[in-house]
Amino acid sequence: MKITNYNAICNLGSGIEEVYKNAMEGVSDCFELSEDYITGKTVRLGKVTSPLPKIFNGDYNTRCNRLALACIEPLEIDKYDKKSLAVVCATTNTGVEEYETGRNYKHAQIGNPAEFIFKHFNLKNYYTTVSTACSSGIKAFLIARDLLQSEYAERVLIVGTDALTKFPIYGFDSLEVLSPKPSNPFSKNRSGINIGEGAGAFIVSLDGEGIEIAGLGETTDCYHATTPDPEGVEAGRAIREALGDEKADYINLHGTGTIANDLMEGRAVYNTVGNITPASSTKPLTGHCLGAAASIETALCCKLLDSKTNKVFPHIYDGEYDDAIPLINLHGGSEKIINSCLCTSFGFGGTNCAIYLKGRNSRICMI
Repeated sequence: MKITNYNAICNLGSGIEEVYKNAMEGVSDCFELSEDYITGKTVRLGKVTSPLPKIFNGDYNTRCNRLALACIEPLEIDKYDKKSLAVVCATTNTGVEEYETGRNYKHAQIGNPAEFIFKHFNLKNYYTTVSTACSSGIKAFLIARDLLQSEYAERVLIVGTDALTKFPIYGFDSLEVLSPKPSNPFSKNRSGINIGEGAGAFIVSLDGEGIEIAGLGETTDCYHATTPDPEGVEAGRAIREALGDEKADYINLHGTGTIANDLMEGRAVYNTVGNITPASSTKPLTGHCLGAAASIETALCCKLLDSKTNKVFPHIYDGEYDDAIPLINLHGGSEKIINSCLCTSFGFGGTNCAIYLKGRNSRICMI
């Protein structure tokens, strides 16, 4: 399976070129401090500030959909056969904020973004939405794989999109993992996440020239509703499923900056690939974009592969590594060109995913 086109928008920029440039430069100040969400509390949020397209159909006029549309438009969807292009969306909040004010039940439907995209571009194949918390973006690739391998579709448009809303902000605050300070993943001083918003979009097919999806891993902890298994057993298995017998040149970590996630992920990564592979979390740059997080991070990995560089995204933290976490390689670049990337994503309910990507000239495709 190959990614033939992709894009991303978030607080770092209005397209993959700008997002990638700012991520590589370690721009970590594209956040705002807001008191508009939780009474008496300041929260640090990664907000998209670029203009978004208008949507005139009231059933679909949500910020989540406007973010998705802004991300999709550069992919020139109209050039594809409408009967053979399926849609798979990943989201967690859809239009819940708009529902609170307008009481249009369509806004609260989790499938709203996929239905909007399907109708907006007058597509004729199939559409669906996956919502497995923060792993949704990679889960969407697994559904796309099934659609392609079953010959239900020739191509799939994958879109991960989420907007800033009170619902998850209050939710993470109630779990005491929302930090007013910059996210500080893998530090002994870490205090939680900064929520962001944005979208990532991909065109995938079984053939054609593109980034190779060389492996996908998917497991479940069955441990706790919101806390991951601290040993990271199933998270590690998802990584092994994605990599097979290979090793990635770079790992884009889930890296939320919470006590539980970083401990679990550090163990999972160390126990599967050791501490040699360069790794970093880009969430201190983008914020945690929830259902769009893995989509944005996968798009960043695609651009990294297309750039044919030996640099990796910097890991922004205070440098005080938590000694309780097995040591993984958060520093520096690589001595060789980055030709493969592993991207991890873990969500509530113990849902674990990993995607392994290889550059366009790779000869190996395991899916």
